[in-house]
Amino acid sequence: MNQYPDYRPRRLRRTAAIRRLFDTPLPGPSRFIWPVFAIPGTGRCEPITSMPGQSRYSPDRLVQALDAPVASGIGGILIFGVPDGAKDNEGHSAAAPDGIVPRTIKAVKKAYPDLPVFTDVCLCAYTQHGHCGPLDAAGQVDNDRANAVLARTAVAHAEAGADGVAPSAMMDGQVQAIRQTLFQAGLPNIILMSYSTKFASAFYGPFREAEASAPQSGDRRGYQASYANPRLALTESALDEAEGADILMVKPASLYLDVIASLRQRSDLPLAAYNVSGEYAMLCATAERGWGDLQSMVRESVSAIDRAGADLIISYWANRYDELIREHV
Repeated sequence: MNQYPDYRPRRLRRTAAIRRLFDTPLPGPSRFIWPVFAIPGTGRCEPITSMPGQSRYSPDRLVQALDAPVASGIGGILIFGVPDGAKDNEGHSAAAPDGIVPRTIKAVKKAYPDLPVFTDVCLCAYTQHGHCGPLDAAGQVDNDRANAVLARTAVAHAEAGADGVAPSAMMDGQVQAIRQTLFQAGLPNIILMSYSTKFASAFYGPFREAEASAPQSGDRRGYQASYANPRLALTESALDEAEGADILMVKPASLYLDVIASLRQRSDLPLAAYNVSGEYAMLCATAERGWGDLQSMVRESVSAIDRAGADLIISYWANRYDELIREHV
């Protein structure tokens, strides 16, 4: 290669128009999935203080809130239920056919029949202790009992009209249990998007406020992946692929770009990256303090996730795509 002064890389970035010739475009809205929080009732819209621009919605208000994101072309939504009802040790109400998630699915599908709807399948918001499955006599999450409830929950969501279910409990064998139960229920075409490499992260705090799902004691490091052991975390995704997952996921996204890239090299399945609540709140807080431009930080962040190899980006920026990501030229 010729050296300076003959070769000058700045030639290829001298103007905005020249840069556009060579830069990789930002991911389009169709590759974004918006995580939404559904609450019972009607006419309810409760802003989430730690996540500016995000709210909890009753089904009717969520349908209204979807007008602009759907018009912008987002790829779909991922529904999290925030129940008002009584909780128990097992989390049985997560599988109720008339629960908040099935009711929300039906409302969204009635208004937007072509919008892909995924649902989070977990039990932490439905257990009195806040863990992702029933506790045994020793206070540990009972893996196999959890799988049975998770599978029933997935069927309830699928029967309500969900296009895909997304198990996030990080129980061993959960994908196999859900896939088998879906087949037995005559639901072979439901997409299974597994939270296959989900880390026990410190960046879930705003989400736990939104979902009211923080564990009452202990933590989730006994079942969520350790950020200090990425090889085992990647093994989780390989196991879920073998068990029948259609889409794999890395969560969080921005702090785990190396893991996204490694998984992209190991699997040909579609790969989702969950740009989590703490990552979202961190950029919002930085911008609010005048320490950075929000639009520039968001664009750089989602470009990095895309560059690492994610096919889908699950992100709270999705409903703000036109404001913060779309190029206006």
